Parts: sequence; structure tokens; C-alpha cells
Amino acid sequence: MTIEVNNESGVEVDEAEFAGLARFALDELHVHPGSELSILFVDVEAMTDLHVRWMDEPGPTDVLSFPMDELRPGREGAETPPGTLGDIVLCPEVAATQAQAAGHSTVEELLLLTTHGILHLLGYDHAEPDEEREMFAVQRRLLLTFLAGR
Repeated sequence: MTIEVNNESGVEVDEAEFAGLARFALDELHVHPGSELSILFVDVEAMTDLHVRWMDEPGPTDVLSFPMDELRPGREGAETPPGTLGDIVLCPEVAATQAQAAGHSTVEELLLLTTHGILHLLGYDHAEPDEEREMFAVQRRLLLTFLAGR
């Protein structure tokens, strides 16, 4: 599995931890080990630009996902075909504000957002209540299992 993590945010980030989380989540979701994923940390200005350009919404956001090959989760004994999942873009400054409101660390918020972004790349959504329940249950399971093994 090729997981590229780049930090252009100006905020210190443990890139290896985020690559480890992504590898763990993708293994759990039976994504082919030949697949590729990019994770990018950006500043508020860059995230605002992306949010306006791609979502037509003002201001910065916490995470954006840009799927490429529209891969879906596999299952035990039936991995996805290899491909490029796409890009996850995160803004640590927005995540820090959310983390404070939620009562946990910025790193925990960024790990949550990374998991959330990965699920979006794999076709999960939360527009409808049933979809939200499913996505957030998978997100919670993956994140708690990863954090327990830290």
C-alpha cells in the first residue's frame, strides 16, 4: 500500500502516525495492498480556497476527500482491485478549534477526520440517517481499534 503524507500546514504533524492509521483502516476494509492514497495537511488559506472551488461553500473546512478510482471496501477473502483511492486534505487549524469544542486533542480530531476522509473515498456518506449511522459506526470502530493498539 502506498500512502503519501505531506504537510504544508505549518503545524507539526506526526506523518508516520497518519500513514499508520490509513494503512490500518485500509487493511481492515480489505482494500488491495497495491492501492494508493494521498493525505495532505494544509493551512486555513489553502483549505478555504479548496472549499470554495470544489464545494462552492465559503470559509475553510476540516477535511475534504477527492476520490479517484471509486474503490469500495472489500470483504474477507475478496479485496478490492488495486487502484488509486484519491486524496484527503486536512486543515489542522480548523481541527484544533473543533477538538477544543469536543474536549479532546487536536491529534485525536485529525485522526478522526482522516478516518472520515478515508470512508468518503470508499463511498461512504452521511447524507441520509441510515447512511450516517453506518458510516459513523465503521468510523468509530476503526478509530477506537487503532487508538487501542497505539
